[in-house]
Amino acid sequence: MKFIRLKAYGKINLGLDVIRKREDGYHEVRMIMQTVKIFDKIYMEKTQNQSISLETNLAYLPVNQNNLMVKAAKLLMEEFQIKEGIQMKLNKFIPVSAGMAGGSTDAAAVLFGMNRLFHLNLTLEELMQRGVKIGADVPYCLMRGTALAEGIGEELTRLPNAPQCYVLLAKPAVNVSTREVYEKLRLDEQCIHPDIDSIIDGIHRQDIRYMAGVMGNVLEKVTISMHPVIQNIKDKIMELGAINTLMSGSGPTVFGLFEDSEQALQARDKLRQMNIARQVYITEFFNVG
Repeated sequence: MKFIRLKAYGKINLGLDVIRKREDGYHEVRMIMQTVKIFDKIYMEKTQNQSISLETNLAYLPVNQNNLMVKAAKLLMEEFQIKEGIQMKLNKFIPVSAGMAGGSTDAAAVLFGMNRLFHLNLTLEELMQRGVKIGADVPYCLMRGTALAEGIGEELTRLPNAPQCYVLLAKPAVNVSTREVYEKLRLDEQCIHPDIDSIIDGIHRQDIRYMAGVMGNVLEKVTISMHPVIQNIKDKIMELGAINTLMSGSGPTVFGLFEDSEQALQARDKLRQMNIARQVYITEFFNVG
């Protein structure tokens, strides 16, 4: 095998809670992660010279050590003393800086691709152990599907597939610094924590309305205070018939869940006409097994 083509799928959070800030500066979390069917396309090809190169369709994306794809390739090349090189091309479709793990899922795809191309024979578990060195979301992006993430996000428990529905995604024309959001989060008695266990219960019951009704994200209040347009988008999606809406990750992407495909499509078209979001898509959950 000299080359490989891969799809790197994005994610949303059906629930996100922050338990505490650890002494090492990291935050301990409990999150319900869900893969969605929006993906980046990645092409990887072996080269004779021992180097790593990356091209992207977006001129503002870094193609050096600041890109997680390059970090992922370098990690395995150094560990296994790979003498050949790798040439990578990225066609980016997942919104950037959107709370959808776009960079992490690209890095996960590179780990998977390097494992196949260079016959490293690493198991999924072994790839996930290496992935956490690149980013807390990378192990989940290798796992995919519906999962409970704990610790700093690397302790994963697979859950049953979430009940299927239609997902309206809307990213406003703002970018959010995850670090800044966590720095501004105050875990005091006024902090409203989502009921992660109830979300899990809704998934086990395959009850989309119950699951959607108890969704929550402890970071929403922080990010919305910085970017009120997020609340505006949430309100509009609810007016357009969503069961519920939520901000994904640290934002700014908002998603709404719909049971009816036609209603979801109409909501997408009307939201686009409002011009309050730069990118608006309809997708579904990507389930495994």
